[in-house]
Amino acid sequence: MWYNDLRPDNELTNNRYSLIMLDNKNNYKRLLADKDKKRIITNIVKLREGLLKEIPSKQVDENLLLASWNIKNFGKIKDRTAESLYYIAETINAFDIVALQEINSDISHFKKVLSILGSYWKHTISDITEGNSGNDERFGFLYDSRRVTLSGLSGEIVIPPEILHQHPIISQLKRTPTFTGFESGWQKFSIISIHLHPGEGTNGIDMPTDHQIRKEEVRLLTEVLKKKLARFSSDDRDTVILGDTNLYKEDTDIVQLFHNIGFTESTGLEGKFTNTSLTQIYDRIFFNSRYYFRLNIDENGKQVGGVFNLFNYVYQNTPEVINEYKELMLLHKNDPTTLISDEKFTSYFNRYWKRDQISDHLPVWIEISTNNSNNFLKSKLSKF
Repeated sequence: MWYNDLRPDNELTNNRYSLIMLDNKNNYKRLLADKDKKRIITNIVKLREGLLKEIPSKQVDENLLLASWNIKNFGKIKDRTAESLYYIAETINAFDIVALQEINSDISHFKKVLSILGSYWKHTISDITEGNSGNDERFGFLYDSRRVTLSGLSGEIVIPPEILHQHPIISQLKRTPTFTGFESGWQKFSIISIHLHPGEGTNGIDMPTDHQIRKEEVRLLTEVLKKKLARFSSDDRDTVILGDTNLYKEDTDIVQLFHNIGFTESTGLEGKFTNTSLTQIYDRIFFNSRYYFRLNIDENGKQVGGVFNLFNYVYQNTPEVINEYKELMLLHKNDPTTLISDEKFTSYFNRYWKRDQISDHLPVWIEISTNNSNNFLKSKLSKF
């Protein structure tokens, strides 16, 4: 991690150090004052302690930590502070591969996070999905090149016209999914990142409901995947589907479509709320294991994985913490005159401020075993 910007100002008087948090629209003015740095360092220490407690440690030739995170309008929200970018980067650094959704056309914040992470962190990023429904969004993967490499497989999933019904509800997914191949130790697998249609609305007479649109997206996606997986080489057939699926608790019929083509949901994640409000299971991880791919198992027999709630460590919902950000909230809000009491500040902090600073989604993750030598050797022994 690159922490030079967090040095006290008296260490930076002669600009000996390369800095990241500079305002390139205002004569490259530093974005952090000493009081900000003190708060950030204090919170990073707490966040690191939380990550150490909740996320397994990285073990060479033993495991791989895969995460998915929808970072709200990443690049479009201009009031996201330099402070927040440090917390986002620190969280990403706990994993080996992180699939990101909602990266917008402006990737300046994405680049700052990449710079904080350090030179061994690499990335792939898709172009934006054109059209209003695409919302100028793109998908990205960040990965720790000391622990994982690209396998060379990369592409987008587009729905071919021959698999469409005569009168389809949709002709393409709103946001074009991407797939990328990775390799680590014994594991070689592909990851498909998706961001499905949201909502639970009826959308008026003679219009498909949000549920119907989302189900049709998954139906078309699984039709394509069924054919694509059959063509993949044996090395690339172990596949993970992850992202902001926008699947609600009652969307069991949509989940079944994934099951129908051989994908199962990580048991470590099943039923866990993934939005900041802790009310819905929007973000999911499904995998199709055909060869040596497997997830690590905990002492209760569940696959290791979970949801990391970084708001337990930063932007905590306490009067003391909220008071620290009142000045920034007044600058952030379109009409600051409405913030007239502690109750109003608290409401705004929880409903808007912290979600615009970090996200309205929490990162979800799984632990993959990368040491399958015994399984391989035993399978070969049985053939003699």
